[in-house]
Amino acid sequence: MSKNKLNIVDDNDNIIGVEEREIIHAKGLLHREVHVYFVTPEKQIIFQHRAKDKDLFPDLLDATVGGHVEIGDSYEESAIKETFEETGVIIKASDLILVGKFCIKLEDKVNKKNNHAFQQEYLYVYNGDIKDLKIEEGKGLGFEDWSIEKLLNIDDLEIKKFIPYIYKFTSTTLIDFINNNISKI
Repeated sequence: MSKNKLNIVDDNDNIIGVEEREIIHAKGLLHREVHVYFVTPEKQIIFQHRAKDKDLFPDLLDATVGGHVEIGDSYEESAIKETFEETGVIIKASDLILVGKFCIKLEDKVNKKNNHAFQQEYLYVYNGDIKDLKIEEGKGLGFEDWSIEKLLNIDDLEIKKFIPYIYKFTSTTLIDFINNNISKI
């Protein structure tokens, strides 16, 4: 099966077909994705700066790790694979903290593409140095860490550095989750 093909799912996240990634985003077909947000014990959230030539949301801040769920893989398997590919960090399923699964529908107005996906969102407590994260060649420009306080007090110009959904999710759901669970982490 081509790596460019992905499962299409219905509104209940049941697989109903297969299509090329490019067609999925051109037509806004519902598919599966994962995000893994690295958070330090000091509550710094690490974001990946996307490459300038990405087909969706280029040159913006994204989750630390993000990717499509490949055909035959579970959300967890994809999160583990993507984490290694995009950061060089080896994790196991027990390292992932499930934040939740959300159905999102986004339009990239710059590139006229759509992203309609079930996204399973995970948190991973990262105890290393941000400088040790390895950027996936051709996919990213680097990593930035932001404190919760800074994220909650940024101006409109700084907000534009983020994929809109990523900032909205991080500044509400993810920060609430971290604040309510950090003592358990």
